[in-house]
Amino acid sequence: MKLTVSDFIARKGQTPITMLTAYTTPVAKCLENAGIEIILVGDSLGMVEMGFESTQDVTMEHMEYHIGAVRRGAPNTHIIGDMPYKSTQTVEMSIQNAKRLIAAGADSVKIEGPECANIQGIVNAGIAVVGHTGLTPQTAKNFKQVGNSEQDIIRLKQDTQDICNAGVFMLVIEHTQPTLASQLSKSISIPTIGIGAGNECDGQVLVINDAAGLGDYWPPFTKQYAQVSQTFVDVAKQFKQDVETKQFP
Repeated sequence: MKLTVSDFIARKGQTPITMLTAYTTPVAKCLENAGIEIILVGDSLGMVEMGFESTQDVTMEHMEYHIGAVRRGAPNTHIIGDMPYKSTQTVEMSIQNAKRLIAAGADSVKIEGPECANIQGIVNAGIAVVGHTGLTPQTAKNFKQVGNSEQDIIRLKQDTQDICNAGVFMLVIEHTQPTLASQLSKSISIPTIGIGAGNECDGQVLVINDAAGLGDYWPPFTKQYAQVSQTFVDVAKQFKQDVETKQFP
């Protein structure tokens, strides 16, 4: 059964919310079968699936394609679609692009940073929005932990309040000091989802490629539950051997 915005808000401070990314139908189907409550179709797909240098190369068309694939694999799971880089340059553009992601199959959209006017415009258009603070990869100059200086702490606390006041129903907090993430989470009435932000948020999210060990680089705050890359190598080697020795077909 697909959970609603009200269901997630009711989970604040209760049972932790689980969220993983997915970009394809088979993976989405696996996550739904596992009972993952939210699937994020993140613009992380640009780096982990498409080989881009950053998330800035991801387009609306890329997001629509992958959201559609994920929806077909997980018809009964809440799907969040990332608003890609430069898709929120004006309030009007933000609304139109959010509508495109919803039409592609998303239940809500996520916007990085304190883009409060854009968030409010999308919410007023009847679309649920997830906020994102802490490290914001679309605009970050590097992937170092944020919130270590007093100035940064003050900024993130203000950003959190502003984003929440704009109308989001959930907030992702990425790669901050756990103590700061805990303070941010306790200061607002909506659920928070942490990634590299300690265990006191109301839920956790990981990039599925990181969790599965599919790739050759993983951020230091992730956890690998498997080494799928090696499985692929082993399968390919066995296939090659079987073909060369005519054991297959």
